[in-house]
Amino acid sequence: MESKKTHLKELEAESIYILREVAAQFERPAILFSGGKDSIVVTHLAYKAFYPAKLPFPLVHIDTGHNFVETLEYRDALVKRLGAELIVGSVQESIDTGRVKEETGFNASRNALQTTTLLDTIEKYKFDACIGGARRDEEKARAKERIFSHRDDFGQWNPKNQRPELWNIFNGRKNIGEHFRVFPISNWTEMDVWQYILQEGIELPSLYYTHTRKVFQRDGQWLAAEDCIKRRPDEVVVEKEVRCRTIGDITCTGLTLSKAHSLEDIVAEIAATRVTERGGRADDKRSETAMEDRKKQGYF
Repeated sequence: MESKKTHLKELEAESIYILREVAAQFERPAILFSGGKDSIVVTHLAYKAFYPAKLPFPLVHIDTGHNFVETLEYRDALVKRLGAELIVGSVQESIDTGRVKEETGFNASRNALQTTTLLDTIEKYKFDACIGGARRDEEKARAKERIFSHRDDFGQWNPKNQRPELWNIFNGRKNIGEHFRVFPISNWTEMDVWQYILQEGIELPSLYYTHTRKVFQRDGQWLAAEDCIKRRPDEVVVEKEVRCRTIGDITCTGLTLSKAHSLEDIVAEIAATRVTERGGRADDKRSETAMEDRKKQGYF
């Protein structure tokens, strides 16, 4: 138990150091807040890094218009509790103004459309660093990321042109119009995140705990039976006890059959599972390089 606490303490110290480096090196940084557990942990770390001062970064949420109600309720309650600034970029507004075109059909999703809304929001508010909760263990494209990940003046990422990061020295120099994505919990694993949430007693959206929900099965995944997902005639809606391991747009967030009603239950469940965290994300299955392709275009 002591070794686990020491391990988490080292990870926390590294993340807090990174967050303070961001505050020191950039003029207009922000936290990309999805309402998922990783962005919640990043926000918690930022709160600890600068306490008792006010959180120095606004929270930026890219709202697809197809978010779980529980996520939005949690977001608003957290912003109020922290006294933080909230900036919302609307995918629906991007659609209405012709910036993006809504997908159609049974597999339609607004997840990929977030990229344009995010880049427009970054440009509008002149953010020079966007702090995210991505971790290297999540997905092979994210494993290639530096902690300070450079984006060009089009908001694009080039995995073959990244800066070395030796001895925790981070280079935030950039040209006008460029920005950085910063990932303070890059070196954490999913288990680290859950053990830290348990240790710190961090409140989470109820979606992460087992609850009864109307769902249907598609391509081996359980999806929420919500109006924003067009169902095929043979896709039958049933009630199941499920929870989310990762939270995103409803249309691509797979649900896990579960009996985990507490943080202790979740830690035990994660320790026993052989399915990856993003194994239930439909957006990662559109192609072999789906995540990397989206990241090159400016995705999270």
